[in-house]
Amino acid sequence: MTLRSRGRAIALQLLYQLEWDGTEDLEAALREYASGLAAQVLPDDDPSLNFARQLVTGVRTHREAIDGLLKRCAKRWRLERMARVDRNILRIGAYEICFSEDVPPKVAINEAVELAKRFGTEASGAFVNGILDAVLRERGRPGRDEHEHE
Repeated sequence: MTLRSRGRAIALQLLYQLEWDGTEDLEAALREYASGLAAQVLPDDDPSLNFARQLVTGVRTHREAIDGLLKRCAKRWRLERMARVDRNILRIGAYEICFSEDVPPKVAINEAVELAKRFGTEASGAFVNGILDAVLRERGRPGRDEHEHE
C-alpha cells in the first residue's frame, strides 16, 4: 500500500470517528489513532499520518461545498441516509477531485473505489464509483488522464 493510499485509509477512519463522536478536535483524534492499534504498525512521524491530516482538514474546510455537490450528484440518495463509511469515502474522493490539483481525477476515483471495497459493503465500490463519476462530470473535468494509480 502506498503512502497516499494508507493516508486515505487513515483519513477515512478519522472522518468516521469524528462524525461518530461529534468531536471537532482532529489533533486529539489523530493522537488517539496513532497511540492505539496503529502505533504497532506506524511510527508517530509516518508521512501517511500527515497526508491523512491534510485530507481530513481539506474535507472539513470544504465540507459544505462537498456535501452540496454530493447531494446534487447522488440522485435518489440523501446524504444523511448513506452508510457513514460510504459518505466519508465520497467526501474524500470529492475533495480530491475538486480541490487537489496534484491528484488526477481518475486516481481520486480509483482510490475511493478501493477504499469502498476495503471498508464498505459489497455494493459500496459501484456506488462510490457512480457518484464520483457524476461529481467529475458536474465539475467539468475530464475523466481521462495519463497518470496511473498512485
